[in-house]
Amino acid sequence: MTIDLVALRRELHQIPEVGLQLPATQARVLEALSGLPLEITLGTKVSSIVGVLRGGRPTEGKRPVVLLREDMDALPVQELTGLDFASSNGNMHACGHDLHMSMLVGAAHDLCARRDELAGDVIFMFQPGEEGVDGARYMLEEGVFEAAGSRPDWVYAIHVWSTLEPCGTFSTKPGTVMASSDVAKVRVVGRGGHGSTPQRAADPIPALAEITTALQTMVTRRFDVQDPVVVTVGLLQAGTIANVIPEEGRLEATLRTFSHAARDKLIQAIAQVAAGIASAHGVRAEFDLLEQYPVTVNDEAEADVVAGLVEELFGEGRHVRWGHPLAGAEDFSRLLELAPGCFIGLSACPPDLDPETAPMNHSAYARFDDSVLADGARLLSGLALLKLG
Repeated sequence: MTIDLVALRRELHQIPEVGLQLPATQARVLEALSGLPLEITLGTKVSSIVGVLRGGRPTEGKRPVVLLREDMDALPVQELTGLDFASSNGNMHACGHDLHMSMLVGAAHDLCARRDELAGDVIFMFQPGEEGVDGARYMLEEGVFEAAGSRPDWVYAIHVWSTLEPCGTFSTKPGTVMASSDVAKVRVVGRGGHGSTPQRAADPIPALAEITTALQTMVTRRFDVQDPVVVTVGLLQAGTIANVIPEEGRLEATLRTFSHAARDKLIQAIAQVAAGIASAHGVRAEFDLLEQYPVTVNDEAEADVVAGLVEELFGEGRHVRWGHPLAGAEDFSRLLELAPGCFIGLSACPPDLDPETAPMNHSAYARFDDSVLADGARLLSGLALLKLG
């Protein structure tokens, strides 16, 4: 490795930026890539970086393409880790994206040094806006899948965890590995009035309360427990004072599903429940959906490829196969809908912490161990060499 990945990761950790515009982060990553034989393209709507490496071995017909993706954005979390390189700007790389960027930079350096072994091309995708603002969609719209001249044949990404398994353990799961994520918004419109004469008004609050509880019952009665869904109402608002019946109220709920069929069914069911209960109360329900990320589905064969390569590179005991998906969501799902690949987990839980109790990703106390950087970079470059070597 020709670059100090630990130093890079710690620099990036101190300058976390949120969302789709990450100018300081983009500049530091570009500096880390400078001098490499990459065709660099920067995003126009977002602070993305796309680097294309042309392999040196000749091919006949379509040149195969491997895409390696890592995310760049942080969270609006005030860091409380006490690390000597902690962020002090009010944001935090609480999900480990500083490690992700560093591993992908490391893979780029390694593959550029070995470009003559590659019978095909590699796309390095540095993506902003994974944390809920769909940066992958923006990059797809701006042409990341066409960056090498032909679409990727395989896509891979690594995500670190600050908990779950012992440090350095890679994890995969064939099929669904993470849930979809959407937000359901229900606005209940009634007719306001005096709290002493509810019969002269059309009170939206009882309908809103009943919708909230009915959604939980609906989940248990209309969905198979073997294909679960999660509905969590996290926002419930109505009224301003005790003796006034308000004109309207609203709720917002996060929706998590593990199959495309369950996702479609859940969205339709929530709209039906809200409309029916509102009608029974003499008020009106307006339903809106904020679509976020689809289900993240690993290609079964590629999950096996990753597991085999981990064992080959690092020996037995460094890989676990999950039996169940996580209920978190990822916009890498959009890439997996377009090409076979694998979303790979990597525990960066510090060795002095218990993976069962260590603070989870997104916590202000989440810590990630630097020791995984070299192996993460090696696996990413190894996947490209395996497919294109």
